[in-house]
Amino acid sequence: MTNYYQLLEVSEHAPAREIKKAFREKAKRLHPDIAGEGAAAEMRKLLSAYEILIDGNRRFEYDRALSRFVNKYIKKQGFDYRSFLRERKDDPESCAKLIFFELLHLEEDAAIAAWQEQGGLGFPMEKYLDREDWMDCTFLLAEELTKKNYFYEAFVLLVKLVREERRLPYFRHFMADIEIYLKEMVRLRLKSYVDEETWIDCLERIMALDFPAPEKLRWSHSLARALYEAGEYSRAEQVVQNSKRYGKIKPIKMLKARV
Repeated sequence: MTNYYQLLEVSEHAPAREIKKAFREKAKRLHPDIAGEGAAAEMRKLLSAYEILIDGNRRFEYDRALSRFVNKYIKKQGFDYRSFLRERKDDPESCAKLIFFELLHLEEDAAIAAWQEQGGLGFPMEKYLDREDWMDCTFLLAEELTKKNYFYEAFVLLVKLVREERRLPYFRHFMADIEIYLKEMVRLRLKSYVDEETWIDCLERIMALDFPAPEKLRWSHSLARALYEAGEYSRAEQVVQNSKRYGKIKPIKMLKARV
């Protein structure tokens, strides 16, 4: 099992220029004209590793998670830790650690499959991982779910993460990036992948987060419109009234109730 540094064949202290050079050289070898179409999966892994290691904030978070995980588990075990975890499918703690292990070692499909086998959003990984491991694992998992178009699942995980960060900071400077990631998902992607009722629920969840007033006003407008379109006029009117504390909300035309 290789981590991001091993995939790019660079040291954990490699500067950005060395990472860029290693990526370019490996990407050339994986080009379809050279390696064939079968190399597409390897190219996606290479690109994922590069995108994280070339970003200072992302690299810091990855290094922190990888170092902690290796020091706590792999070095202490001294054997094939992945196989050990996979053999303990009836143990939820081992399953949670396996999901984190797979995410840190570019086995995203295996991580998602293991998570889904344990019940997906119903699997309380926070019960089986240390808080820091759970938070790192949750963000990595949400990212990979987004790539597979599981936007609702990713949204729920990210909302949970934001709430926990605000209760007790861990990501700190990196949290701004996570919040932008969450808000862009809601603004650009989520609505097309969920039904009307779920979309309203998602808007109510993000409204419950303590974002600045201009952003809460925007979410209020979207929520009021969604409620009007669903024929829930009294709830929509209540949202309009409540939103006045954040600023002036745009007027929304009340739609006739569907027959």
